[in-house]
Amino acid sequence: MTQTLPPFSCTMSPNMPELLWELGGTLALTTYQAGKVIFISALNKDEIIQLPRQYDKAMGLAVKGDKLAVATKNEVQVLASSRALAVNYGDKPGMYDALYLPRATYYSGEIDLHDMGWGTEGLWAVNTRFSCLSIIDDNFSFRNKWTPSFITDQTPDDRCHLNGMAMLNGKPKYVTALGTTNAPKAWRENIQQGGVLIDVDTKEIVVKGLPMPHSPRIYDGKLYLLCSATGQVIQADPATGKYHEVTKLQGFLRGMCKKGDILFVGLSKLRQNASTFRDLPIARESIFCGMVAIHLPSGNQVGFIKYENSVEEIYDVQFLDGFRRPGIMNTLREDHRKALVTDTDAYWSSPEPENGMQN
Repeated sequence: MTQTLPPFSCTMSPNMPELLWELGGTLALTTYQAGKVIFISALNKDEIIQLPRQYDKAMGLAVKGDKLAVATKNEVQVLASSRALAVNYGDKPGMYDALYLPRATYYSGEIDLHDMGWGTEGLWAVNTRFSCLSIIDDNFSFRNKWTPSFITDQTPDDRCHLNGMAMLNGKPKYVTALGTTNAPKAWRENIQQGGVLIDVDTKEIVVKGLPMPHSPRIYDGKLYLLCSATGQVIQADPATGKYHEVTKLQGFLRGMCKKGDILFVGLSKLRQNASTFRDLPIARESIFCGMVAIHLPSGNQVGFIKYENSVEEIYDVQFLDGFRRPGIMNTLREDHRKALVTDTDAYWSSPEPENGMQN
């Protein structure tokens, strides 16, 4: 008799707990297919624990200090961590070293937000449906701040599948798109060679012919991105328009973060029933969903986490530095309403007496 695995079962390389423990933080990932934000923490050098929380179609994550922003199907939720409240949270006080609490919800509507990042003007987001970079705003669904030169109209029809954003000095510096097309979903016509990297400041296309580029990131003055269709992690040179392969992985790549010399890259399975994906070069290989750790100086793969069930697609991966085991509360349960945080103190509220009077 075959034993049924519990939800979110995964296997991993023996060194992953020690690797995470030595790095002193937690991995945060989004899986829009399963509708979850998942924290992956090392309990010690031998054990890893996961904490999934429900977020409808969770996509881009933005991390800045104690703040975390999550893009969902219709909203952007901003959370902030409290170490003081974490001490007395849950059935086992002291289990968490920080607790992410909802602080604001922006009702953006269904605009298909992808990468996000905190900047000097606020929270930036790649607005894929409207083919622009936007600022999350409390007056409108979004504020359009930048549009590629080849997009002529601000309409909700995903003309080029703008998706990735690399931040530099508090502003977006580079973006990726799956095409330079200017008609609804026309980017699908050339997904294997139509991808581009664009300089935000000049609007110049600096690298062409990329196979479904995602997740551009600037680390130590160098630009890295993922070629999802081929499973390549690449380093690009915007000055020459050329790039070289850092390593190649067995998966559809999206989501990348760095801590120390280690790159963490998200891998997804392909949607076998989707014509957009079944003809990709990566479809001919044995692929899995999870994360791979790469030693960046050498390009060697030094660890992995592989999901056996529940999770088939990963969008974003971020590192929560300094939080060995954080908790997270969404707005689906009432618990978060009991958390009272000021700029100096934090409390868990007590229920009002039943016969109490309120003015």
